[in-house]
Amino acid sequence: MSFDTAGPEALAALHGTSFDRAWTAAAFADLLSQPGVTAITAPDGFILFRVVADEAEILTLAVRPQARGRGQGAELTRSAAVAAAAAGAQRLFLEVAEDNVAARALYRRVGFEAVGRRPRYYARPGASPVDALLLRLNLPGPLPIG
Repeated sequence: MSFDTAGPEALAALHGTSFDRAWTAAAFADLLSQPGVTAITAPDGFILFRVVADEAEILTLAVRPQARGRGQGAELTRSAAVAAAAAGAQRLFLEVAEDNVAARALYRRVGFEAVGRRPRYYARPGASPVDALLLRLNLPGPLPIG
């Protein structure tokens, strides 16, 4: 795992393998230019998160389809939690589509709990919108670095 080694184009290309509505390289460049936003990359995936004051949010997580089921998503999520805690975050949040069974299982294994719902949050082409579940992971507080 490494921090901020992939450029916006690489992140957008990988994101496109995971989502129907992929983010553009310009969107990634904009996010990465904002204070508190960090990307952690792995050979077949990445996680993008933001820390503001004592809270952090996972903005997106992508793992190439052929590399899924091998623990890379969980490792990226744990790495983001450790980095967010080191930056002073006490809680880590994310939104996940209610129908995304694999992602919900991953986040449950890492220790997230459901704390809210956003009705009809995710649009689905040719289908009804899907609720987003708001998940939270309580962090242990700032961790020693080094």
